[in-house]
Amino acid sequence: MTEPRLKTEIRVSAQLRRAQGEGAFAVVVRRGDPDAGAVAVKLYQGPGAAKLYVQSRDLDGNPVWREPFEEESSEDIEAKIDRWLEKEVSIDPDLWVVEIEDREGRAFLD
Repeated sequence: MTEPRLKTEIRVSAQLRRAQGEGAFAVVVRRGDPDAGAVAVKLYQGPGAAKLYVQSRDLDGNPVWREPFEEESSEDIEAKIDRWLEKEVSIDPDLWVVEIEDREGRAFLD
């Protein structure tokens, strides 16, 4: 029997509060399914520096974060991330998209 999971809406809300409480700018760009939607976090660190973290599950059902892109800085990394998110939302309409701006590079994933 699997253990109950915290609703996505609650997890995202906690992530936003934590980020904002530590001085970062954080906003929900797209709301997905409030109960069980996946989460993607776009981390903006400054001009030409961005990362994307996508939540998935490991074989035991535990949440893990992965980075679809290896590079973290290039002139067009933000455009690549935005295109990836656009495509992913068309496949998974339950996806949440969170954007965090933090010069220290903190994504507040845990």
